[in-house]
Amino acid sequence: MKKLFFLLIMLIATLSCKKKENPIVFNKYDESFEIKEQQNHEINRMRFKLIQSKYLDMNEVFKPFEEDLAYFSEEDYENLKPYILEKNIPSLQTSVKNGILSYEKIALFYLYRIRKFESDNNLALHSIITLNPDILKEARAKDKIHSTNKTNTLYGLPILLKDNINTIGMPTTAGAFVLNNNIKTDDAFIVKKLKEQGALILGKVNLSEWAYYFCSGCPVGYSAVGGQTLNPYGRKVFETGGSSSGSGVAVAANFSVAAVGTETSGSILSPSSQNSVVGLKPTIGLLSRTGIVPISSTLDTPGPMTKSVIDNAIFLTALLGEDSKDVATKGNSQQINYVEALKLATLKGKRLGVIKELLNDSIYKTTIDKLRNHGVEIIEFDPPQVSLRGFLTLLNNDMNKDLPIYLKKYADTNLQVSSINDVVKFNLKDSIKRAPYGQQLFEGILKDTTSNETFKIVKDNLRQSSIEFLNTPIKKYQLDAILSINNYHAGFAAVAKYPCVTVPMGYKNTGEPISLTFIAKPYQEQKLLQLGYAFEQLTKIRRLPVDYK
Repeated sequence: MKKLFFLLIMLIATLSCKKKENPIVFNKYDESFEIKEQQNHEINRMRFKLIQSKYLDMNEVFKPFEEDLAYFSEEDYENLKPYILEKNIPSLQTSVKNGILSYEKIALFYLYRIRKFESDNNLALHSIITLNPDILKEARAKDKIHSTNKTNTLYGLPILLKDNINTIGMPTTAGAFVLNNNIKTDDAFIVKKLKEQGALILGKVNLSEWAYYFCSGCPVGYSAVGGQTLNPYGRKVFETGGSSSGSGVAVAANFSVAAVGTETSGSILSPSSQNSVVGLKPTIGLLSRTGIVPISSTLDTPGPMTKSVIDNAIFLTALLGEDSKDVATKGNSQQINYVEALKLATLKGKRLGVIKELLNDSIYKTTIDKLRNHGVEIIEFDPPQVSLRGFLTLLNNDMNKDLPIYLKKYADTNLQVSSINDVVKFNLKDSIKRAPYGQQLFEGILKDTTSNETFKIVKDNLRQSSIEFLNTPIKKYQLDAILSINNYHAGFAAVAKYPCVTVPMGYKNTGEPISLTFIAKPYQEQKLLQLGYAFEQLTKIRRLPVDYK
C-alpha cells in the first residue's frame, strides 16, 4: 500500500509541473517514391495509388486539443503508459478507483498517443478520421461523479467508432467524400446505448470505403476521406483486413480502449485477425443497425473489437438493447451479462470441430494439438460441398434498397445524394480524388436487373446452403463450435446468421498475425466468449506491435 501511495504522489507531482510544450504539426510529404516501391508488392491490391488522404487535415482534427496537449508532456505520457497500455477494462477501472488514473488522464493519454504516431510519417497508420472535440470536457464530467462499482463497465472510457456509425457532433462519411458533410445526424442506436453506459466516444476511424462494397480489387483499408489505413505489424507489408480496418488497427496500436466495427461478411473477423485483436461478429438480430450506413439489411451487424476477450464481453453487454426501428432486433429484449458467464469458461470436455483441409496450416495444426492435449475433444471433418452462388446478387439488391433508406431517414438532410446512381455521378466529377480505384461494385449494382421473385429465391438458397455447411457437422458430431482461421468461412456464417469470435492464435514467420475463429449457432455468443476466453488464457499469445510500444 505504501508503494502504491508513493507512486500516486510521484504521478501527481509530475503531472502538476506544467511546462508548455511546442505544438506538433502534421505535415504532408511527397509519397511518390513510396508508391513506386509499393508497385512491387506480391499482393496486387497492396500496390497502392496513394497513402495520404487528399481531403483530411489532421491539424484541424487536433485543433480542439491544442491547449490541453500543450501541457501534456512526453514524460507525462511515459508515466501513464504502465497503467494504460495493453491494460484491459477491469484494470483501467481499478486504477481509476484507486486514484492512480482519472478518466481525463486516460483520454489525454490516447489523444497524445494518436498524435505521437499519426504525426510521424514513418509510423502513421491513417486509422483516425475525426475526434470528438468535447472528449476532455466529457471525461472531466465523469471524474466528478463518484458512482458505484464500474469495474466491468465502459463508464468514462474512450471508445472509437467505425466511420459508418452516426454520432452527434461528428460527420459520418463511410469513408466517401460525398458524405463528408453528413454531420447533422442523431446518434445511432448503439451509440445511444454506449452513452447510457457512460462510455466516451473518442472519435471515428477509417474503413474500407462504403464498407468495401465500392471498388473491385482495390486495397482494403482505403477510403477517399481517410486515405490508406496501414497495419501496425507491418506497415505497407501486411494487409489491414477490411472493412473495419481502422477499428482493428486502432485497437492493435492502443489508440483507444476498444472500437466498434461492422460486418456484412468478414468485415470484423478479417481486420481483427490481421491486427491480432479479438473481434466478435454477433448473430444478426442481437445488435441494432439503425443509424449505420448499410450494405445489407439481411447481413449487416455491428460488433465489438478489443484487445482481450473480457473487454469484448463487457463491450457486447453494453451494446445490447431492443430497437423497435430495426426489424432484426425488434422483440429481442434479452439482457445478458457476458462477463459473469466467463467465470464458467473452460475448454475441457468441449467438442470442437476441425475442418480437415485447414490442418495444412502449421499454426492451426499446432493450436489444435495444444487444445487436444488440454482436454478438448477434437472432431475432424470434411464440410458439405456447397456454394455461395448469388452472394453478390444479395448484396447488390440489398444495398440498392437499403442505402436510399439510410440517406432519407438517418443522414443529414442537406446531402445532395439520395441513391447509388447519385453517388456514382458525383464521383465521376473528380474520379482521381474521389474514386482513384474506380467504383465498379456501385456500377454493378446499377446494372443488376434481378427481379424481386428471383431475389427471394437467391436469398433462400444462400441461407439454406450456409446452414447446411455449418449445421450439418454441428448436429452430426454434437459440436460446441467449429474452428476456422481468420475470416475463411465468414461468408457461410454471414448468410446462415451464425455468430463468430476470432482470437489471436499466433504469428507467421513474417510476423503477420493469424487468429483462431470460433463459429457457433445463433445466439450462442455466451458460449463463444467462454471458449474464446479459455483459449486466450491457455495461450496468452497476443503481443503489441514492435514499433508501437
